[in-house]
Amino acid sequence: MDKINLNSPVENLPFVGPTYAKRLEKLGIFTIEDLINHFPFRYDDFSLISPIARVQAGEAVTIKAKLLNIKNEYTKMGKKIQKATVTDLSGETEIIWFNQPYLVKTIKVGETYQFSGKADWFGRKIILVSPEYEKCQSTVNSLQYTASLHTGRLVPIYPETYGISSKWLRTRIKSALQLSGNQIEEFLPTQIILKENLIPEKQAIFKIHFPENKAAAEKAKQRLAFDELFLIQLSALKRKQEWQKINLGHRFKIDQEKLIKFISTLPFELTNAQKKVIKEITSDLALEKPMNRLLQGDVGSGKTVIAAIAMYIAFLNGLSSVLMAPTEILASQHYQTLTTLLSSSGIKVELITSSHKKQLTTCPAGRRVNNSQLAIFVGTHALLYNKLVSENVGLVVIDEQHRFGVEQRAKLVQKGKSPHLLTMTATPIPRTITLTLFGDLDFSCLDEMPKGRQKIKTWVVPPQKRQDAYKWIRTHVKGTKEQAFIICPLIEESETLGSVKAATSEFEYLRKIIFPDLRLGLLHGRLKIKEKDNVLQDFRKGELDILVATPVVEVGIDIPNATIMMIEGAERFGLAQLHQLRGRVGRSNLESYCLLFTENQNPLVIKRLKFLETNFIGMEIAEFDLKLRGPGEIYGTKQHGFPDLRVASFGDLNLIEHTRHAANILITNYQLLITNPISPLNKKLQKYKIREVISN
Repeated sequence: MDKINLNSPVENLPFVGPTYAKRLEKLGIFTIEDLINHFPFRYDDFSLISPIARVQAGEAVTIKAKLLNIKNEYTKMGKKIQKATVTDLSGETEIIWFNQPYLVKTIKVGETYQFSGKADWFGRKIILVSPEYEKCQSTVNSLQYTASLHTGRLVPIYPETYGISSKWLRTRIKSALQLSGNQIEEFLPTQIILKENLIPEKQAIFKIHFPENKAAAEKAKQRLAFDELFLIQLSALKRKQEWQKINLGHRFKIDQEKLIKFISTLPFELTNAQKKVIKEITSDLALEKPMNRLLQGDVGSGKTVIAAIAMYIAFLNGLSSVLMAPTEILASQHYQTLTTLLSSSGIKVELITSSHKKQLTTCPAGRRVNNSQLAIFVGTHALLYNKLVSENVGLVVIDEQHRFGVEQRAKLVQKGKSPHLLTMTATPIPRTITLTLFGDLDFSCLDEMPKGRQKIKTWVVPPQKRQDAYKWIRTHVKGTKEQAFIICPLIEESETLGSVKAATSEFEYLRKIIFPDLRLGLLHGRLKIKEKDNVLQDFRKGELDILVATPVVEVGIDIPNATIMMIEGAERFGLAQLHQLRGRVGRSNLESYCLLFTENQNPLVIKRLKFLETNFIGMEIAEFDLKLRGPGEIYGTKQHGFPDLRVASFGDLNLIEHTRHAANILITNYQLLITNPISPLNKKLQKYKIREVISN
């Protein structure tokens, strides 16, 4: 076997092999380094070592005792338990386990073991219930952790998967550190380590897995949390630095007279927030360096109008624009909106998706297309591969940008010669996450809704009022122009998720039992694009009263007559996502409503959902959810591209500011550490970059 190093496949580790390696992949563990960076999320404190005679009920305790006997027994209910008697110099006690019959052959009578678990009353005796156990060791090895792994200490508990327990992980991680721990390199400059009062990297890795006490575990967490946020921030600053080195191919001339005239033709008055953002964007477009700006705003705040104005400026400068959206539904909505806003200026808008392919190869972008002016190309990732979208692109707009991978974004930007870049999102992102993840972008926020947009009355509806809610929905949509959405978390029913409502079965139930007198449609992600288009067209034209759907309608659907949003299994969504779904209604002067249903009556769940009843600002909603749950649960990291933090928290503003300051110092004063391909910091950044692409 080759010598084990940090980059070795994890299956090369003794007692792992291909079977366990396959299981570890589900935890994101592929190499030895991945394994030692698989950190515990909590500890069982079994550091209290006590004589048997002093053990108290309710204590988490470790005893060191000789096994006198062990046997399998059956309870009166027919369940098999394992009962053992152990002794030390102070006395005897009993231990019981449940449904672990192999134990009678695993632990040996006459041997001395450490048993760690919770002491409790069993009849009239205090016993240990289902403790961890291991044979006693008397040495402390050179890796600075006690030889006991599972007892008598702070015992780490790890994220697990089928066939991979924390006990198994502890043993393998110990082995990995013994074989390759000396290869762990320090990547931070000494100045930053001393200034931030951090322990060395190698020590932090060892102590997170094998802390001698809570203080040591806390110091390890402090260093590793700093690492996580620091690398994200440094990576963002490095991207910004690289972006600023690009020579601009297109310095836009801003024709204020034509711009004012174009804005005056819009069918609505711009908000003060929109005017402020337009000023920020036009200032960027007039500079020698390409714009790189993130525009955040709630659903309906007018982001597409901002994009249209920027595209109009590109048109005045003789250049085409590209807008990429993550779904065909959203791309189609942008196409319709931009066509409406720009058609009077003679600007041709083209839709390019996998099912709307334009083959105008004889008319390259930047020239007249079908007797019309310079084209604007709107589409999905299909834009990346369309030859029509070529070098004459002066502006790239990416909507819901965190849903695209880094490589996809880069490939689209390469379509032009250093085009300006505007990224947009309706997903409310807390300030701390914006500061951390999007440090390479200038930031604009639409924090004001257009005139006429009203607050959507929102209620958490108790289960016993479900039938009343159905009657209330019928009174609003039957014989009127009003329409309703009913959102289900799943497409099809799931045995593992029990009573969670699924769109397909709920559609049939509602159509046949609850609303047989109404017109219902079904929309979900597995429908073919033509089927989706037909359903949406029917709903948009008022030929459907109710649309039963999955969260595929979260963005990109504008139905002015939709006044009711009913959401099933609301506890399964982040508040930010619920807020976006709620934004699908209330898009006209009609009073609108959002009904949140949940079968989960946990007071904390109800409190979280009720927050939406009185709060309507996306940023504040996202901040509240972040404090309660964390970004992975708010957004669903796999869908939205937010990386999972293993130790740090996006809610820790103090640490975010410290790491941001440190990253600024490093990128200013330690360029060689970043650019030198053999420096530990460069290696770290390269691995972070790879992980970032995967996570997106």
